[in-house]
Amino acid sequence: MSAVVIAALYKFTALPDAPALRDRLEQLCLAHGIKGTLLIAEEGINGTVAGSAQAIAALHDMLLADPRFEGLEYKESQHQDCPFLRLKVRLKQEIVTMGVAEVDPASRNGTYVDAATWNALLDDPDTLVIDTRNDYEVAIGQFGNAISPDTKHFRDFPEYVQRHLDPAKQPKIAMYCTGGIRCEKASHYLLKQGFSEVYHLKGGILQYLEDVAAEDNRWQGECFVFDERVSVDKDLNQGEHRLCRACRQPVSAQDRLNPHYEEGVSCPHCYAQQSEANRARARERIRQVRLAKARGEHHLGPREDHG
Repeated sequence: MSAVVIAALYKFTALPDAPALRDRLEQLCLAHGIKGTLLIAEEGINGTVAGSAQAIAALHDMLLADPRFEGLEYKESQHQDCPFLRLKVRLKQEIVTMGVAEVDPASRNGTYVDAATWNALLDDPDTLVIDTRNDYEVAIGQFGNAISPDTKHFRDFPEYVQRHLDPAKQPKIAMYCTGGIRCEKASHYLLKQGFSEVYHLKGGILQYLEDVAAEDNRWQGECFVFDERVSVDKDLNQGEHRLCRACRQPVSAQDRLNPHYEEGVSCPHCYAQQSEANRARARERIRQVRLAKARGEHHLGPREDHG
């Protein structure tokens, strides 16, 4: 059986015809059996999808035929099984939600740093390295000397900047995220706030792991990804983490030994916040999924999110 091709892509570009583009993309994906998520907004496109090599090539060709997608940030990987359960092609206000008006990365953003030179920024004592991902992502892996804003959502990043950063004290900032998209917005925002030197890792952690030799690789832990793989290791193989279907948090092998972990029901991160009634509903949902599987029927099961 052929491996499934997973394509992660994004581009900030003006799309005033976003509704019509959404319809065309959905039709193509349905026709080719593509699954995953594509987000379309007037500011651009963002998504991760999976399908056969031919199907993903058709989607890629359709996007590149539109001159607005020149320079599309695009990355392919392979997996034995499709990491998505369904297709979602959605219109959004933002392709990555910051919630701040007049943030336009297509017009201006920070200086790209490729994976080969990123280590020099990590070693620069005058550079503040910031992980723009959310707390649950940072918890399973990061660059060793990076600062985490401890945000629950990316829309909390501007408040972190206002509370903790000062252009006069931290003029040189380098940022990274999973695939690069959050740093596009974060760098634009920092420049608007008066920060003079703003750098971000082009292609994000995933590009770094792909490009940097093992002996030079400074990544520690695993990298959270927004599909059924949950995490990847330094070699971009599926990691040890699994997803708690109750709270959407990654759970480690150690977490899964905890008495509060029950697959599909709860984990050490969320057990205390759940009622017994919620856990009972989750157990019934899992029972229905297993019954459907035993009968050879398809059951969508829990939803997946795209970050």
